[in-house]
Amino acid sequence: MDVTPEFVAEGLRRARYITNERVETAVFLALALDKPLLIEGPAGAGKTEVAKVLAEMLHTELIRLQCYEGLDEARALYEWNYQKQLLRLQADEGQGLRWEDVSEHLFSREYLLERPLLRAISAPRKVVLLIDEIDKADEEFEAFLLELLSDFQVSVPELGTVRAIERPVVVLTSNRARELSEALRRRCLHLFIDFPGIEQERKIIELKVPELDARLAAEAARLVNAIRKLDLKKSPSIAETLDWVRALVRLGIRELDTPAIRSTLGVLLKHEDDRGAVERRISAIAPRSR
Repeated sequence: MDVTPEFVAEGLRRARYITNERVETAVFLALALDKPLLIEGPAGAGKTEVAKVLAEMLHTELIRLQCYEGLDEARALYEWNYQKQLLRLQADEGQGLRWEDVSEHLFSREYLLERPLLRAISAPRKVVLLIDEIDKADEEFEAFLLELLSDFQVSVPELGTVRAIERPVVVLTSNRARELSEALRRRCLHLFIDFPGIEQERKIIELKVPELDARLAAEAARLVNAIRKLDLKKSPSIAETLDWVRALVRLGIRELDTPAIRSTLGVLLKHEDDRGAVERRISAIAPRSR
């Protein structure tokens, strides 16, 4: 695939992903150099969306591995379908077959449950592999992942080595819940995505919710920007901002005054303490209260 900066910029535009030159350059280099892209930043800033947009740009499948504490190789790589194997054993019982003959069938691809990593490696065409919130996985799993990202092959004892037919486009995201190893960072290109500024978020709102009045879109972007500057448990994500402005449309709200903000804060904020913090400052940050 002939990847150019223009191809990436146009692909992001067609996917309706409002971005900047820094993001475009990082995505281009990840494709051109065939390197994993590690994206860090606050939760809800649009990191995962980059992988979704990449899959759309490349007209290919997005395979997602959601990381969590305790994630192991079996859940990420493969498992054997024990129930199906048991049924096969029961069907073969009493037929006088040798174990060698039975096991040859039991441990074939027919009985293998492919998890995201193996699916991405064994896919017949290039896919996008999203390893989401890698910082939530244990360090042991991160070490296993290093080997995979180095060789793009895995060993299944009963089947042998499975090598990637087409190396997947790999995107890793991190909310920086813990520090990632230097070894992992060396294998990746790095990109930090923060929450958008007022003007960029206004463009996102107008693009995604075109039925919202332009003046109200600008006021909503300014308000969310002011809310994110407060000391909150969780700042509103871009997705929550879009949910909120869609709620404004459905409620027929045309003035972003204090009563309108108070009545809809539950869409934007998901912690009662955060809601209280915003309500205490609402007279200072509400556009129609100034």
